[in-house]
Amino acid sequence: MAWKLATDIGGLPWKNFAKEAWERVSITVKFLCAMHVTSNYICGPQLTMGPSMLPTLNMSGDVLLVERLSTRFGNIKHGDLVIACSTENPKKTICKRVMGLEGDRVDFSMANQGQSQSVVVPKGHVWLQGDNLSISRDSRHFGPVPYGLLQGKIIFRIWPIDGFGFLN
Repeated sequence: MAWKLATDIGGLPWKNFAKEAWERVSITVKFLCAMHVTSNYICGPQLTMGPSMLPTLNMSGDVLLVERLSTRFGNIKHGDLVIACSTENPKKTICKRVMGLEGDRVDFSMANQGQSQSVVVPKGHVWLQGDNLSISRDSRHFGPVPYGLLQGKIIFRIWPIDGFGFLN
């Protein structure tokens, strides 16, 4: 008797509540999945910090929009700013400029050495260098970077607001 009374009083509203809750959870899950796919495979924000890209990027940190399709389809060219997984520490992400593509001959000199060196970038690799050559740890130290470690191409600065706009 008590069960019949509970279902008569609360049965219908609870069904509507459960149905509405399920619909909201479903929409939220779909939204989060779409955000994950967009951020990891199309484009998303990236925070960069450090002195290696001075004066192009700020040492205290910039929020950048990183487009991830170019690295997947091989649309990287000389001068592009890219985000890559560090060859020295896979948990770190580095931001550098593409100075050489596969087959290119790259001439460089270390800050503390006077002599110039020359390297041919092997197939499937790129040569990355920071804009601040005296401080940057880049391909001059760890060699050409495999193309598979590139995570995206930087196209836009979001923050700080005074630097808002496209990056070359």
